[in-house]
Amino acid sequence: MIYGAGVDVGSTQTKAIVLSEDRTIVGRSLINTGANVSMAAERAFREAAASAGIAPERIAYIVGTGYGRYKVNFGNAQITEISCHARGANLLFPKTRTVIDMGGQDAKGIRVGEDGDVKDFVMNDKCAAGTGRFLSNSAETVGLSLDEIGPISLDAKKPVRLSTVCAVFVESDIMSYLAEGKTVPDILGGVHSAIAARTVGLVRRVGIEPEVTFTGGVSRNIGMVKALEERLGMPVNVCSDSHYIGAIGAAIFALERALGGEPSAVSDKVVPAAQQTGGSSPLRVIESH
Repeated sequence: MIYGAGVDVGSTQTKAIVLSEDRTIVGRSLINTGANVSMAAERAFREAAASAGIAPERIAYIVGTGYGRYKVNFGNAQITEISCHARGANLLFPKTRTVIDMGGQDAKGIRVGEDGDVKDFVMNDKCAAGTGRFLSNSAETVGLSLDEIGPISLDAKKPVRLSTVCAVFVESDIMSYLAEGKTVPDILGGVHSAIAARTVGLVRRVGIEPEVTFTGGVSRNIGMVKALEERLGMPVNVCSDSHYIGAIGAAIFALERALGGEPSAVSDKVVPAAQQTGGSSPLRVIESH
């Protein structure tokens, strides 16, 4: 059996996926990225291999992707998250034509072909509005955890209208509404609605075609799923593995290269945890969109 792995190093969390040659997910891991990005990448990879019940050396090819893909020092190649989210979405939802990816620091819209190839894309990487950071700041302001705000937003009766979608200034907006006696569900309903409006406006620049697949860490937020569906006027694809779609796409690329006969360098690049010194081997970079 041949295995490929994808390691998606995000600004907040790092995900790793192991695929068998029949494109079945056999191992996965999810950890906080933290300050040491290289360490997070290797730890996620090792945990995914352990989850699959196989030794790291048995994985024929590894592809790094995401914000910290250049820190996947033990990998064989790097591919942009745009391409990886498109391929990963195509595997889980083959009729995907539009991907909305919302992570901790940016949001992306990707138009996808029937084979999972990227037709066009747009991203908001200059401002944290419409991202997990915006939601995190909102959660802190109302004294809730990030996991709590999605379900609570569903109880909104009269969602407020935010005057800003800036992650820096959202606190003052929320505090003003609290002082006016607005309920937390109505405030959070307004927060999710504002992010959905901004995101859909961004994605319209590349065209929105069904089916729409929602990826990234924010896809686990049920309130954001509902807000996007209301704004789009159509359902969005989301599942328990939506958070892993970037890593899944990277693993697909890895598997294709392994099956295509490209040599593996895993066994001599993965440094034992007890011997990590921060050194790395040269990587081949594939900037594929």
